[in-house]
Amino acid sequence: MAVAVIGVSLSAPLTTMLAAPMLALAFWRNLGGAAVLLPLLLLRERRTLAGLRPRDLASSVVAGLFLAAHFAAWLPSLSMTTVAASTALVTTTPIWTALVARAGGVRLSASTWWGLVLAVVGAALIAGVDVTVSLRALAGDGLALLGAICAGGYVLAGARARKRLSTSAYAVVCYSVCAAVIAVAAAVVGNPLTGFAVRDWLLIAAITGCAQLLGHTLFNLVLSSVGPTMVSLVILLEVPGALLFALVLLQQLPPLLALPGVALVVLGVGLVVRASRPAGLAEPGT
Repeated sequence: MAVAVIGVSLSAPLTTMLAAPMLALAFWRNLGGAAVLLPLLLLRERRTLAGLRPRDLASSVVAGLFLAAHFAAWLPSLSMTTVAASTALVTTTPIWTALVARAGGVRLSASTWWGLVLAVVGAALIAGVDVTVSLRALAGDGLALLGAICAGGYVLAGARARKRLSTSAYAVVCYSVCAAVIAVAAAVVGNPLTGFAVRDWLLIAAITGCAQLLGHTLFNLVLSSVGPTMVSLVILLEVPGALLFALVLLQQLPPLLALPGVALVVLGVGLVVRASRPAGLAEPGT
């Protein structure tokens, strides 16, 4: 889990250093993740493919669509607001899944409601500080929150998909769909997917290795042994980890007044995770 936290914590700072279009990064990291997992699926888990019907893959396809929306919203936010603010806001996924559960009739505990209140207050503090910085920074906060909401759809669809599919089968389908949707979006807006400088290719490879493979893969590996609640809580360490890496790699420190907001978001999400005990939140890590 320590290696996984380092992996996902490097994602946002390294992304900020990238000159290539964000859609290109989203395309290559998902295509790379699917390509690495495909041999494992074909060689070691071929039995899981027997008897699969198209409807069994439907939830994985929906998860891929939500994942593409998550990346399309969150990645641009990193160039608009600080790494700390963007990372803190995009980790509010459990808040949105809890609200979906409440809308579905699930009663939320007092701890969950306190967590929701703290996270909302923290997000408001971050937004309030960014209003004084620029409207662009405030828009970045909004995109990060939209990325978290889309990640909530990804979590819910993924949980349903993995009732029928192994993790690798689900991930290959989900990542492939995400890459295909991102490729179409890139073509529509005119963003190239190739022709970048060597430095950008190295950064794309590093982000894919750190976040997509080391981060997500290791979190999913330990999920069965330490439990989804512990994994979800440990993922929150990505926020201070990303802040530290941004300070070292980018010499970027968020406004001091925003730090209490970041802390409240992490604390609030932590309370929601502990109270709701989600089925698994390893993959929404950035």
